[in-house]
Amino acid sequence: MESMQFFAEHRDAFLFVVGLVSLLIGSFLNVVIYRLPRIMQQHWSEECRIYLRLKPHTDTDKLSLSLPFSHCPRCKKTIRPWHNIPILSFLWLKGRCAHCKAHISLRYPLVEGLTCLVSLYAAAKFGATPQTFAALLFGWICICLTFIDIDYHLLPDELTLSLLWAGLFFSIFYLFTNSQDAILGALAGYLIFAAIQWLFRLITHKTGMGQGDYKLLAAIGAFLGWQMLPLVILLASVSGLIFALTQMVLRKNYTSTPLPFGPYLAIAGWVALLWGNEIMKYYLHIMW
Repeated sequence: MESMQFFAEHRDAFLFVVGLVSLLIGSFLNVVIYRLPRIMQQHWSEECRIYLRLKPHTDTDKLSLSLPFSHCPRCKKTIRPWHNIPILSFLWLKGRCAHCKAHISLRYPLVEGLTCLVSLYAAAKFGATPQTFAALLFGWICICLTFIDIDYHLLPDELTLSLLWAGLFFSIFYLFTNSQDAILGALAGYLIFAAIQWLFRLITHKTGMGQGDYKLLAAIGAFLGWQMLPLVILLASVSGLIFALTQMVLRKNYTSTPLPFGPYLAIAGWVALLWGNEIMKYYLHIMW
């Protein structure tokens, strides 16, 4: 409590600590984004081999979020701690591996910088309060989901369900909504997309949406309450449509291609968390 009081009285110190910690968190998020889908693929492969009564793989390195230590995917050399400082190491090494000089993806500093910016904005808006820590968790998980969905069209249960349960837990303390609205938000978020997918499949005999999207919207509903779901769906749909049309025009390819919807849901959820009440009040003011 004393530390919370100190940070409440010293806003600059609080923002400095949040910025520093979020850079380190951003480095960890890069690990989650890269490894979690591969860990899932390994588990699926082993489950298939067990089901088919085949011998398990013995020559495959078992991945976890902690092991093996971070290494260059090309030369396999372990990355030393001073080569793994968020953003600074990338600039110092000029975007290349310190050992084999292979190019390092620009995504790594991008995720670290984005995590820092998102965290600082949440800290500046909510201050040294429990809402900031809840908003940070929400933003960090959404960043992971966004980049994983872009790469794999996959929203892992490990992340979406963690976000869902966190939202329900935080509702006990009325951080963004109360428990009743959070429960209704989780139910409505899942059922809305489930119903849309059921109708779409009934009409077209195609799958238009994955169940990961259901769970992500349910998690957003648990965090923000059912009242924010129309705004989230509207923002996600409009931004996804604009991006899809832009891509078609730029690529001159007008055939339908699968579009990961998770990133737009994540962005819309973040916007609703920060400015949802203001947007709703402005809309009602215009309408009435």
